[in-house]
Amino acid sequence: MDCLKSIYACTMGISFEVIIVDNASEKSITPNQRLTFDHLEWIQNNKNIGFGQANNLGAEKAKGDYLFLLNTDTLLTSNVIND
Repeated sequence: MDCLKSIYACTMGISFEVIIVDNASEKSITPNQRLTFDHLEWIQNNKNIGFGQANNLGAEKAKGDYLFLLNTDTLLTSNVIND
């Protein structure tokens, strides 16, 4: 959840989408929490398919020109995408 909050707090001046591939994690955010974030797509796996395959699954859904792959423990501290 902190990763998501940092993305939305620090990303300014560009349009973006967020695609989360949940690899059957035990610690997930609730559907109600997901609704608080605009342009968020959630892909729920029923088993852990691995980091690489999960990234590929998310990339297939992406509509943008660029991909920015983050782990859940990543925190943005500035507008790094648009700086």
